[in-house]
Amino acid sequence: MDKKIITVNAGPRKGYNTDTLISEAAKGAESAGAKIEQFDLYRLEKYTGCISCFGCKKEKHKGRCIFRDGLTPVLDAIRESDGLIIGSPNYLSDLTAAFHALYERLIFPYITYSSELPICNEHPIPVLLIMTSNAPDDAYSDLLDSYKNILNASVGPTEVLISGNTLQLRDYSKTDWPWSLFDIEAKKNRHETIFPEEMKKAYQMGAELVSQRSLHPVLKSFS
Repeated sequence: MDKKIITVNAGPRKGYNTDTLISEAAKGAESAGAKIEQFDLYRLEKYTGCISCFGCKKEKHKGRCIFRDGLTPVLDAIRESDGLIIGSPNYLSDLTAAFHALYERLIFPYITYSSELPICNEHPIPVLLIMTSNAPDDAYSDLLDSYKNILNASVGPTEVLISGNTLQLRDYSKTDWPWSLFDIEAKKNRHETIFPEEMKKAYQMGAELVSQRSLHPVLKSFS
């Protein structure tokens, strides 16, 4: 049976850095024989983050968010998949609000508050987390390490790809903003030379995601 990989774009811009790297990772997964189902968080029906109803703490709903809205099909697909590729740009030194809404509703239902079984995920899957940023590659390594640790403990083994110093606009001259904080030509050069290598890396990481073996239930805590 073919593996099913879910891709989630938590950025608003189609065809730009985050969307491009997610697409390349998806192509890599397809090359390894996986079927892809795509979601774009900025084009879903209305949704919210966790509303703290604690419905997921009832035995019959264990590990599942019971609130129904535009995120429900995404959460259902992830729980039934064999892997997750999710990407977000960095906004104000963190990932997007769209990412956080999904992140809360994916992670919190797995938390049991039980010392005997801290996490109740019985179907862990590998994850590829992609972040793009106007800042240098190493500016937010601690932030991504934190996300990686929590995803490792609750969803499944997680790899991270960071693309920094990204080209935000294809033509900066078409705006009347000065953009004097950084070297636009250096950004263009990086986009032409380094970003294609990151696309190849995303492709490879997508293919490797598919090759991971079936996983045992996640039993870790976040500590």
